[in-house]
Parts: sequence; C-alpha cells; structure tokens
Amino acid sequence: MRRSALFAALFLFLAPAAQAAPQVVVSIYPIHSLVAGVMAGVAEPLLLVRGAATPHDYALKPSDAKALANADAVFWIGPQLETFLVKPLATVKKGASVVALANAPGITLKENREGGTWEAHDHGHGKNAKHDDDETDMHVWLDPVNAQAMVAAIVETLAAKDPPNAAAYRANGAKVSARLAALNTDLAAKLKPVAGVPYVVFHDAYQYFDTRYGLNAIGSVTVSPERQPSAARLRAIRAKIVSLKARCVFGEPQIKPSVLAAVMEGLEVKTAVLDPLEQGPNPGPDAYFAGMERLADAHVACLGTK
Repeated sequence: MRRSALFAALFLFLAPAAQAAPQVVVSIYPIHSLVAGVMAGVAEPLLLVRGAATPHDYALKPSDAKALANADAVFWIGPQLETFLVKPLATVKKGASVVALANAPGITLKENREGGTWEAHDHGHGKNAKHDDDETDMHVWLDPVNAQAMVAAIVETLAAKDPPNAAAYRANGAKVSARLAALNTDLAAKLKPVAGVPYVVFHDAYQYFDTRYGLNAIGSVTVSPERQPSAARLRAIRAKIVSLKARCVFGEPQIKPSVLAAVMEGLEVKTAVLDPLEQGPNPGPDAYFAGMERLADAHVACLGTK
C-alpha cells in the first residue's frame, strides 16, 4: 500500500500540469461575440470597447493595458478602425498572436464610398495618424459571409495557440459558421421587401450590409459620428433626401438629437437609429446574431410601407 501510494504521488509530481486556456483580448463588441462563440466551454475572452465608446476615441484603462500585456492572443479589425490600439499592440509580450481580422483569408474588402453625397473620408481620423490603406472600408463584420471567414481565422489561431483545446475550437467554429449561414438566409428574406428603398445614414458604416442585402443607401450626413456636419453639408443632404424621396434618415446612438433635428427640419421623413458596433447589454456568443437582427429590424421598420 505504501509503495502504491508512493508511486501515485511520484506520478502526480512528475506529470505535466494541465495547460491553462489562453488569455484572449478582443477589441469590439461584434468580434468579441464571434471569439466567445469559438471559445465556448473553454474560456471567456476580454472585451475592450464597451458601452457608448467607439474604437476611434477609446482610451485604454489600466486594467485593459494589463490584460493586453498578459494576452496570449489579441483579435481586432485593424489599425484603420481601432486606432487606440496601434501603439499598445507594439508592446505585447513575445509569442502573443495579434490578428487583424480584416486581413483574414476569404474576407471581401470594399473601398470607402466617396463623391456626391458620400462625404470624403478624413483618413487620419483627426488627431490620429494616416495609414496607407485608409481607402478601405473597415466595417467588414456587417456581412455574415465575412464573419464566417473571420471565424475560420479565429479557430486556426486558437487551435495553434492551445492544442489541447483545438478540437473544441474547431467544433465550436463549425457551429458558429452554420449559425452565420442561417443568419444570412434569414436576413436576406427579412430585408427583401425593402430592397431598393432610398435612405440616408448618419455616417457610412453600413456598406457591407447594404451590398449583401441589396439595400439603397443614397448618402451619409457626415464621415464620422465624432465630427459635426457643416451647414453646406446639411443643405446637400436635405436636397438629396427631397430629390430622391428618401424614406428614412438613420441616426446613431451617440449622435446629438440637435444634429439629427437640423437634418430633418421641415422634412416629412421617418427616422430611426442604427448601431454599426451592434452593441447590446449582453456581450457573448449570441451578441453578434442579436445585433445583426436588430440592424435588419430597424431597416424594415423605417423603410417599410409609410
């Protein structure tokens, strides 16, 4: 008995410790949802940008900086969107995987819409540095087909980083991808009745969504929700709304009511709110799907029969 106990104790002492799940940090709400879906049952990723904050003006908290310093993997869209992460990511620990999902294999990228009532983009985002590929529209997650490509990249990154849980990541990834395919079919059917109906958005964040579902956005009020539109800009948009009989003008959660009121003054056009970050009260594996359904429902409600 003593000998058996000794061997058992020796085995436990010499056996390699179970590998802890990787510490994963994600920049924005919809991407966090996809990563959380892939990691379901293994660990929970940390979300950086929460609440009403945007990736253009977010300021890292000390706890965020500590999490980044200790991260095994970081998922973001890329430097053109999450400008606040450019410098901090240069100091992540050696061996950490930093994945810009806009560059994932299979992603379809589009150039920013400009000209006419699509306002020219402030490529430097004001005080932030200009990047060589700022012509690219970075709101890539608003197409579920792109989201499937991102999920595949997330799976491969985590499987390589954490081999003991690779099978779980692959199984979860297959489930998330199947949900995305079903979501795409559902949204196409839901939005078909309002395809082609003209409308205006506050800033041009929805091109991937518009293109995927045949929607007819005819212009943006401003390039960025952080920047007030000029008087000339408001006049041009109001003329476009009238001439093309736009049925709806979409604001965003952080837009001051006074700005939207200036656009709408004297016009009999419906208004509604869209959130390109799809932010809701419950981050996690279901959040991306709920956000995309909210986006579609807002379009249908505002663009439907008067």
